[in-house]
Amino acid sequence: MLKLFYARNACSLASHIALEEAGAAYKAVRLDFGANEQRGSDYLAINPKGRVPALVTQWGILTETPAILAFIAQSFPEAKLAPLDDPFAFAELQAFNSYLCATVHVAHAHGSRGYRWADEEASFADMKRKVPQTMSECMSMIETRMLRGLWVFGDRYTICDPYLFTVSHWLPRDGVDIEKFPKIRAHAALMETRSAVQTVLRAELI
Repeated sequence: MLKLFYARNACSLASHIALEEAGAAYKAVRLDFGANEQRGSDYLAINPKGRVPALVTQWGILTETPAILAFIAQSFPEAKLAPLDDPFAFAELQAFNSYLCATVHVAHAHGSRGYRWADEEASFADMKRKVPQTMSECMSMIETRMLRGLWVFGDRYTICDPYLFTVSHWLPRDGVDIEKFPKIRAHAALMETRSAVQTVLRAELI
């Protein structure tokens, strides 16, 4: 059985939803970031990065959201969460998720994780002030150039959709009004109608 380590209000939500959508047999284990459990010796033995998500499989441990999402899609092809028979389309999917991981998530993290890039309190404050602008720019890119329809890739639900849903839920904390991005807002609303999403949200909010 797969084991997913996650935290509330974290990017691990995307992997959690994907596992549920795939119909995978898995156990979800919550880490309490408030108690700094991600830095405890037990978890660092699983993921030395001290972050979530981490997915324990029979072959080893995976970290990083794009990698875990791709693994889920490839491991459960019957769920049709990715265009596995089309190398270019699969690469496009990976490009979208890489943008969320390497650009959007980093912009978001500047609001509360400034210590990753600087030491001075003034620098933390400056980075935090910049977040509404950088996140708005990221959302504008997705809204105008990357969303192809009701789902990220048009009429086909993929592993990109739970990831975008996860990121869009951060916008209030980032000082960004999702109403300015009607396609992203509609995408989030549509995601909330899916039974797998509802199941995971209930589990993570307990």
